[in-house]
Amino acid sequence: MVIRLPFLSRRPVVAVVRMTGMIGGGGRATLDDRSIAPAIERAFARKPDAVALEINSPGGSPVQSSLIGARIRRLADEKKIPVHAFVEDVAASGGYWIAAAADDIWADTGSIVGSIGVISASFGAHVFLTRQGLERRIYTAGKSKTLLDPFEPEKPEDVARIRRLLDQLHGSFIDHVKTRRGDRLADEPDLYTGEIWVGQAAREVGLIDGVAHLKPKLQELYGEKVRLRRYSVRRPFFARLGAGAVDQAIGGLEERAAYARFGL
Repeated sequence: MVIRLPFLSRRPVVAVVRMTGMIGGGGRATLDDRSIAPAIERAFARKPDAVALEINSPGGSPVQSSLIGARIRRLADEKKIPVHAFVEDVAASGGYWIAAAADDIWADTGSIVGSIGVISASFGAHVFLTRQGLERRIYTAGKSKTLLDPFEPEKPEDVARIRRLLDQLHGSFIDHVKTRRGDRLADEPDLYTGEIWVGQAAREVGLIDGVAHLKPKLQELYGEKVRLRRYSVRRPFFARLGAGAVDQAIGGLEERAAYARFGL
């Protein structure tokens, strides 16, 4: 006969990994694969019943988004642990790429989701230099080294090349979403145009599985007594002391501009 002691019974555990901010490979970015990897690895290492991703990101680097998403899927498949994504204010562009790595996606009624597209932004200053009487001198070995140089007039062949690159990245993004979301996606013509959806509308086109918040949904899935273990990016010691304050300030402005694109 097996005697079960109630106070020794195991409570379900869900590891919660918080991912917030702009995604990028530079030092000013809030979120990248290198910074979030330890949190993701620790979350899966302790063999929880599930992993929940708490996402609030306007996007950023497609490569870093892909690396983070691939890391999540690799660990989830290896350890056979389900992954749930919960969107806060926004999971757009790269933020949605990461969310799509989960087995299901939940959002608030006001969450902004989507923006499945790729963008490259620059500026042109050659007219300004001419007006100021400045002459730019540049020397290269290799005809393609001045691709989209902002201090030279835009060249049609350069624009065509950058469009080919963007199309390739866009295609990878679309393939990822189709692979992860499958037949949950609606036949919506604007789905891959960079369009965004809010809350229930995102569910109707299949970008999310429903409107729900993290703790109530996890209690519904794993019981009222589910325990949450939280993991997030650990800032380096010198960063916490204020070192690199200028970089952080610039990064904050860039991030603020990224969120502002979505009215946030």
